[in-house]
Amino acid sequence: MTVTYTARVANARFGGFYKLLLLWRGSIYKLLYKEFLAFFIMYSGLSITYRFFLNEDQRRCFEKVSLYCNNYANLIPVSFVLGFYVTLVVNRWWSQYLSMPFPDRVMCAITATVHGSDERGRMYRRTLMRYCSMSGLLILRSVSTAAFKRFPTIDHVVEAGFMTRHERKRFENLRSSYNKYWVPCVWFCSLAAQARSEGRIRDDHAYKMLIQELNAFRGQCSMLFHYDWISVPLVYTQVVTIAVYSYFLTCLIGRQFLDPSQGYGGHDLDLYAQSSPSCSSSFIPAGLRWQSSSSILSGRTMMTSTPTS
Repeated sequence: MTVTYTARVANARFGGFYKLLLLWRGSIYKLLYKEFLAFFIMYSGLSITYRFFLNEDQRRCFEKVSLYCNNYANLIPVSFVLGFYVTLVVNRWWSQYLSMPFPDRVMCAITATVHGSDERGRMYRRTLMRYCSMSGLLILRSVSTAAFKRFPTIDHVVEAGFMTRHERKRFENLRSSYNKYWVPCVWFCSLAAQARSEGRIRDDHAYKMLIQELNAFRGQCSMLFHYDWISVPLVYTQVVTIAVYSYFLTCLIGRQFLDPSQGYGGHDLDLYAQSSPSCSSSFIPAGLRWQSSSSILSGRTMMTSTPTS
């Protein structure tokens, strides 16, 4: 979830940035607490079992397994694998934001190129802008949970005034198994050509500029569609999942405090629980949770399924 916090640190004052650590919404605490509690409970359960429920021979066997898991955990390239995956997801998230279709440039182009102060000229400009907005709406309702809840069906699009009933019939008569967000763009081009033939658009340069702005807008809609259609390769997700949870499980056993009297290297101190392995091991599954929510983009905004109607 993207949370805006810049206003809280807009002024340089003592302790300004420390207040950010107390925020809960969108914080790392909200993301981590389930994984941290799960790791802490399992870690403490193994520690108590090792100390109070195992005999001497079983404790020696557990200690050997713990040392082996500790050495094995160092062989898992979890930092490299997770770092590569998180970089991929963050770049994908930012590219999706840059692909958001904003109709402002098309609106300015329509205002500058489509002339006429009469009712017909006004309707030309209004209809062209409505077609542009309709195209953006159709693609956003297929990738945004909030937009899809507001416009779950084409009936809601008609009721909101983005599409007339006659246009709805034309839209539904066109059969396609994919999102038909591009259909209003075709209507836009046809209406712009009609306006050019009537002299509402005075020269070919203005007409070319208008179509170029529409193509740029349609290109952004297309990029959103492809981001929603083509996910991160499954093999990457599987590799990261295996690496992360293998490291998570080996840390449960390998980072246990062992009996100092046995003289194991690095086990001079004996505690029932510790904070360093809990943090280091629970932050990694939390990172995996974060990447899965980011690939839906961003967590609560994008949908993995694409409605076709």
